[in-house]
Amino acid sequence: MPKYIFLVILFSVFVSCNKKSAFEKEIELLPVDLKIERFDKILYETPISEFKSMRSKYAVFFPEEYHDSVFVDKIQDPIYRELYDEVQKKYSDFSSVQNEIEDLYRHIKFYFPDFKMPSKVITLISEMEYQNKVILTDSIMLLSIDLYLGKDHKFYINEFPSYFCQTFERSQILPDIVSEFSTKVTTPARDRMFLSQMIYYGKELYLKDILLPEYADNDKIGYTKEQLEWCEANENYMWLNFIQEAYLYSTDLKLVHRFIAPAPFSKFYLDIDNESPGRVGIWLGWQIVRSFMKNNDVSLQQLLAMDAKELFELSRYKPKK
Repeated sequence: MPKYIFLVILFSVFVSCNKKSAFEKEIELLPVDLKIERFDKILYETPISEFKSMRSKYAVFFPEEYHDSVFVDKIQDPIYRELYDEVQKKYSDFSSVQNEIEDLYRHIKFYFPDFKMPSKVITLISEMEYQNKVILTDSIMLLSIDLYLGKDHKFYINEFPSYFCQTFERSQILPDIVSEFSTKVTTPARDRMFLSQMIYYGKELYLKDILLPEYADNDKIGYTKEQLEWCEANENYMWLNFIQEAYLYSTDLKLVHRFIAPAPFSKFYLDIDNESPGRVGIWLGWQIVRSFMKNNDVSLQQLLAMDAKELFELSRYKPKK
């Protein structure tokens, strides 16, 4: 390589890095008002004699149709007490997680200045309600920290399949928050095409690229490193299969179960199935969205509102061979 070309490339990389650094510094300066309320601690550490007062203050967590004794019995149940103890072992000090959430809030504030994130985050023990790990409302965010104890935790082993457990890591807290946030800012799929589902979840993962720039790709999607590497190595093979089988514009709901929904593996009905991770349709949708943003000059908001078919046609997506 001629010396002057090498210097030009080196200069470009240097300028690019400096721009990125200045960009992140601007985000770091944004003020964030965030309060963490540890309801998990309040529930299990408040004396039973003060339960009525606590119930009155946190009425939203105590349905009116249930007598006090129902909740008192649960609080005193040895299994729930043990679960609480396990949560405290992991998260007695929540400051590092709070710092990460505050950094995420800054990124959201930068890219979505008109969106008001709730200033209060309430941590709770949800009794393993894995479908609602994060709930985002106008005024509060609920975070079920009993679902982030680590994939090999004893409370998960007999309750959930391993492909679910791998998303019960601390590293999934912020990606799960972004997933919930994505539902507030992304236009839902306008039709039942398989492509529309791929692109919808691809947009969610692209949001994680933007809002969680320091996160590894496998943590953004909830894969192991080996599962991510499998997708990267088999991208072209998977894409050819989707094209040959005419899946993209199909409205067959079975495709969602085969390639979008959580599962131990994807269902190509081929020899590679047992080697594959689940949700490969989402991973491919992510690559399409990345290609679109690389080849088109649109805002993040425009991307999130865009029709899937149009986005795909403009993406110029070509899988790596």
